[in-house]
Amino acid sequence: MPHLVVLYTANLEAESDLTALCRALADAMLAVRDEQDAQVYPTGGVRVFAYPAQHFAVADGRRDYAFVYLNLRMGRGRSAAVKQRAGEALLAAAEAHFAPVLARRYLGLTLQVDEGQEVFDAKHSTIHPLFRKP
Repeated sequence: MPHLVVLYTANLEAESDLTALCRALADAMLAVRDEQDAQVYPTGGVRVFAYPAQHFAVADGRRDYAFVYLNLRMGRGRSAAVKQRAGEALLAAAEAHFAPVLARRYLGLTLQVDEGQEVFDAKHSTIHPLFRKP
């Protein structure tokens, strides 16, 4: 369950390919390795979703500001180093994607990595079996 949700101000829609952002972020998640050099996030479990905020207020409203909030939620048990590595990889991917936008407008990026503390957690997937090795 590594799920990454991206919330962004709708004024970015015309300036950025958000589907490409999702792919870049998913690829960054798939590249994260642990201390034993094993893939951290299972391929079949990686999910990245991006949602525009049609209505928003950023800062003082005197300029056409934009904002992107990324929240990675994962199951418990990963080391602090792995969480740090994942955060750095995702932030680097987001910064690279938005580099042209950052060069011409005011844009804030925030990334948070949360470790699940679920009260109830249920999953059903026909995707995971595709990536399990026999």
